[in-house]
Amino acid sequence: MKQTALPPQPDARSPAGAEIRFVMDGPPGNMIHGTVPPGQINRATVHATVHEFWYVLEGTGEIWRRQGGEERVTGLTPGVSIDIPRGTAFQYRCTGATPLKFICVTMPPWPGDDEATPLDGPWTPTVGDRA
Repeated sequence: MKQTALPPQPDARSPAGAEIRFVMDGPPGNMIHGTVPPGQINRATVHATVHEFWYVLEGTGEIWRRQGGEERVTGLTPGVSIDIPRGTAFQYRCTGATPLKFICVTMPPWPGDDEATPLDGPWTPTVGDRA
């Protein structure tokens, strides 16, 4: 059995550009806390092997998702949950005056940053390339 607390500072940046704090991990998956500052537009990516569930805690934003013949932009506000199935192209941004904060569960566990392949999305990213 594990118990964790939310770290006060970010542990890393996601391949898309969000600040992430590692919350929990185990054989079925990982849980992170993501933060996107006001005005930030993250890079569009697609995941090779993982499926994600998100739950929005604070702030406002939008996420674009495209899979097969379906494409949509969904508003991100507190209480909204979304999924990002494996192979779904997606891009997200903070549209409010306060940071967008969310919980993300990844299944299976995140294998590393090579999991995410950059691609063109509907918005021009405001974060630089990963080093």
